[in-house]
Amino acid sequence: MYLIVIAKAPEPGRVKTRLCPPCTPEEAAAIAEAALADTLDAVRGVPGVEPVVVLDGTPGKWLPADLRVIRQRGSGLAERIAAAFADAGAPSLLIGMDTPQVEASRLTAACQRLGSGDVDAVIGPAADGGWWAIGLTSADPDVFAGIPMSTDRTFAAQKERLRELALRFDVLPVLRDVDRADDAAAVAAEMPGSRFACAVEASAIGRLALGGPRS
Repeated sequence: MYLIVIAKAPEPGRVKTRLCPPCTPEEAAAIAEAALADTLDAVRGVPGVEPVVVLDGTPGKWLPADLRVIRQRGSGLAERIAAAFADAGAPSLLIGMDTPQVEASRLTAACQRLGSGDVDAVIGPAADGGWWAIGLTSADPDVFAGIPMSTDRTFAAQKERLRELALRFDVLPVLRDVDRADDAAAVAAEMPGSRFACAVEASAIGRLALGGPRS
C-alpha cells in the first residue's frame, strides 16, 4: 500500500497565502515547511506502507532523501489528485500538508481499514467542509472528475461521488485543516513543542496571541 502526501514546495508566496496577513510570505512558508515536516514524520511512522510525496515544486532540505518523489501533473487540484493515484499506484491513502496534527496511529488505522477487503475507499472529513484524506483500492479518475475542491461542499460532493460509483466506503474521524490564522493557532495548540507549533509561535500569529510584538 502507498501513503501519498500531495504537497507544494514551501516557498514564500506559493504556500499558505491565506495566512497573509497577518503573516509575511516568509513566515507562511516557514509554517508550511514545518507542517510538511511533521506530516512526513507521521507518515514515516506507519508500518507496512511505502510513502510517496507528490510534489509541486522543487525538493529541498525539508524532504528526507529516502522518500520517493513524483511530480504533480494536471491543470487543477482534482486532476492532480487523480494523477497522484494513477502515478503512485494502488491501493493508496492520500493526505495533504494541512493537517500536521495527524498521528501515525490514525494513518495506520485508515490504511488497515482500506486494506481490509471490506471497503473500496475511505474518506476523512475536514472541519471546514473539505476532506483531509482519501484512500482508494484502485485508481479511478472518475472519483475526482468535476469535484469542486477547496470549498465547504467538497466533502459532501466527494462522498456523493463515491456513492454514485457504487464504492463501499468508510468515513474517518474529522480533523481541522490549516487554511487561516485561527486554524494555525488552534492546531498549534494541539501539538505543543512540534515543529509546526514552534513556527506558528515565531510568526505574527504567535505575536498576536501574546498581545503584541515580542522582544
